[in-house]
Amino acid sequence: MRAWVVGAPGPVDTGPLRRIDREEPVPGPGQVRVDVSCCGVCRTDLHLAEGDLPPRRAAVTPGHEVVGRVSALGPGASRFAVGQRVGVPWLGRTDGSCRFCRRGEENLCTAPVFIGWDVDGGYADACVVDEAFAYPLPDGLDDEQAAPLLCAGIIGYRALRCADVPPGGRLGVYGFGGSAHLTVQVALAQGLRVHVLTRGEHNRRLAEQLGVDSVGTATDLPPEPLDGAILFAPAGELVPVALRALDRGGTLAVAGIWLSRIPALDYAAELFGERRLRSVTANTRRDGEEFLRLAGRLGVRATTVAYPMDDAPRALSDLASGRFGGAAVLHA
Repeated sequence: MRAWVVGAPGPVDTGPLRRIDREEPVPGPGQVRVDVSCCGVCRTDLHLAEGDLPPRRAAVTPGHEVVGRVSALGPGASRFAVGQRVGVPWLGRTDGSCRFCRRGEENLCTAPVFIGWDVDGGYADACVVDEAFAYPLPDGLDDEQAAPLLCAGIIGYRALRCADVPPGGRLGVYGFGGSAHLTVQVALAQGLRVHVLTRGEHNRRLAEQLGVDSVGTATDLPPEPLDGAILFAPAGELVPVALRALDRGGTLAVAGIWLSRIPALDYAAELFGERRLRSVTANTRRDGEEFLRLAGRLGVRATTVAYPMDDAPRALSDLASGRFGGAAVLHA
């Protein structure tokens, strides 16, 4: 089969991805093989290709927003039938036995496995996944629409919960790409006031189309103090900016897996008043199940830009340069 792999990590326009032929993966015990129909392009894939996230194995295939159909069952696998459509997400496995897993916080597992980082993902004709960590997908959502929900949507939903905005409260969103534009739809449907602060013209236009309460540049002060905020942009310099925009008792949730260096914080201006700063490390399967149900009920829809799988490097380059709003999706 054909697959993209990370060769020598570096700036995306220097060609860190290369296309290879490799053997079709064979599912192990409790695993299924999925023939890829679509794979969303996540900023985490860009961090991996460029080396912000060091690859955990040589020639790993990125991609963890995978939609496809089960084509083979490993020994003991019985949750899905051959031919069934499933989604393959970022969280690929947890140990189930560490202190965090035992108390129901598998997002903090000390030995997790991530699709497209630890094991090969969906920038390929097929991939394998532990059946316990795959998601059945509703029939009313086509493949391209479903793909961004599997990471961008799920992690954005967890970040929204971590921001702890009270009913009817004021949410700030810093950065507005694949994850943020899905999260904002949930926040608006829940009756929150939403203020988007982002640099990209495409993204500001998309935010306006979704009906947010205000749109500004990333360093602007929102028109009212925020009860909570989410930082989606991987820009550490925005942490003090967002903290200063919070009202007393507000929470800033940092949603990305990688962030550039945070400058020194001014305690009085940026943290005092019981403002809180927290990271969003990963999600639980329960987060994913809740979000997919909620997205279906609320009619959450991704704004997508389609690319053929052959154009994966161009999709990552366009993401890096902010050439589109919403989410890119590769079609196998």
